[in-house]
Amino acid sequence: MIKLFVTDLDGCISHPFKTPDWESINMIRELNLKSRNSVNIPPITICTGRPFPYAEAVAQWLDVQIPFIFESAGLFMWDGHRIETALKSTDGELKPIHDLKLWLKQVLLPEYPGAELEFTKMMDAGVVSPNMQAIREIHTRILEKVGVDYPDLEVHATDISVNILMPGNDKLQGLKLLSQNLGIRLDEMAYIGDSSGDVPALKSVKFPFAPINAHESAKSHGEVISLETTRAVLEAYHRVIKFNTSLEH
Repeated sequence: MIKLFVTDLDGCISHPFKTPDWESINMIRELNLKSRNSVNIPPITICTGRPFPYAEAVAQWLDVQIPFIFESAGLFMWDGHRIETALKSTDGELKPIHDLKLWLKQVLLPEYPGAELEFTKMMDAGVVSPNMQAIREIHTRILEKVGVDYPDLEVHATDISVNILMPGNDKLQGLKLLSQNLGIRLDEMAYIGDSSGDVPALKSVKFPFAPINAHESAKSHGEVISLETTRAVLEAYHRVIKFNTSLEH
């Protein structure tokens, strides 16, 4: 029995920098609402590398009432609006992230108008831009910088973003924290993701999925849904429900 369905945000629930597919989002929301009265429909939550305000807004779209998680291994609790972290890091331990943010802001990003340093991130650094060519170049430059000065940091990219993490502060650690909080094992979860940052989570759950628009790294570790973004999430949700229902027979 799958007891929880977790979805990535950008590239899955919505397409970055485009108007959301509200029809599909409403259908996902309706399934999530029905989960409260049906054992065959698991509740949904999100896991994302984007900043907290955006994640909270999307959680509200979907009427998520359980904790949601961040790529930096953080767990947001609605009770008290607090964030718990899987790996405790002091300001001293986070110095590589702080230093890299300064380099991004002062050196790299001025060369790429329209690219922005993501705000409200505490334990990681992120850059976003609607210009995919710019993101590819930024990704390359960051990899070079990290390789020389911060070899322990992790770097993940999508078509519109680059995220730099402390080692081990990934989505899998966030899932483990969620598992502990809810009492749901990883092999009782389904997950859909579209980038390299989702791979650790995809490899660890019972049912991994990837939309057709996903990077090859994600597709190679999940069942590929031949639909894009929000519609792929909706289809994956239906497949999970179908699986749960089949266990009754």
